[in-house]
Amino acid sequence: MNHQLPPRQRIRKALVILTFLSFPVTMNFLSPYLIVDGAANGIVNGSLVTFGLLFASSLFLGRAWCGWVCPGSTMADLAEAINNRPVKPARIAWIKWLIWIPWISIIVWLAIRAGGYSGVNLLYFTESGISVDAPAKYITYYAVLGLFIGLAILFGRRAGCHTICWMAPFMILGRWVRNRFAWPSLRLKAEPTLCADCKKCTSNCPMSLDVNAMVQLGKMENADCILCGTCVDNCTKQAIRYSFSAGK
Repeated sequence: MNHQLPPRQRIRKALVILTFLSFPVTMNFLSPYLIVDGAANGIVNGSLVTFGLLFASSLFLGRAWCGWVCPGSTMADLAEAINNRPVKPARIAWIKWLIWIPWISIIVWLAIRAGGYSGVNLLYFTESGISVDAPAKYITYYAVLGLFIGLAILFGRRAGCHTICWMAPFMILGRWVRNRFAWPSLRLKAEPTLCADCKKCTSNCPMSLDVNAMVQLGKMENADCILCGTCVDNCTKQAIRYSFSAGK
């Protein structure tokens, strides 16, 4: 039996493997701690710029970063081999906001206390250009890997993405802004009349979304959708497709 992934999914998997392998280099640019430290010292650093870019990109590309670029995607794929059980996003999605809101509040407070941002250092704490450039830094590196992989092993598909990811809220808020104004952006569109109701889209969704129900309603917008295209590429009836268009 041929279990080969569709061509687009092979490309996506290759991309997230590459970003995962480069994570020891890029980790500081995705760091929730360094943005706090930078705010306390009035320094615009690499992580602050990265999070700003994630918000800006989501205005046009939604959460495509999560599906196509984020090194956490490979961490989640590794865990799926052990526990591929779907989670219930609606029950646990609030956890990341419980973490994110106080974190952002601390950043704003520290930046104000420092008198605002007065300098720019994109290589803040990364002067060598490599994030993990000393043995002690591997503690942080493996802690991040262990946290995301461990949560997925214990609770199911991408549990860490749903609960502790500090990057997701930036893109969720960006997508919310985009949806208010409904300008053209990358999105999924469905044609319910083509659906065979096989539910493969739901069973294969890495974010545990009820994609089949979304297709039946003809409304594919969901804050947890990472636009990975798994549902698009596994639908034999082509009832789901990518679109760069306006609308909600």
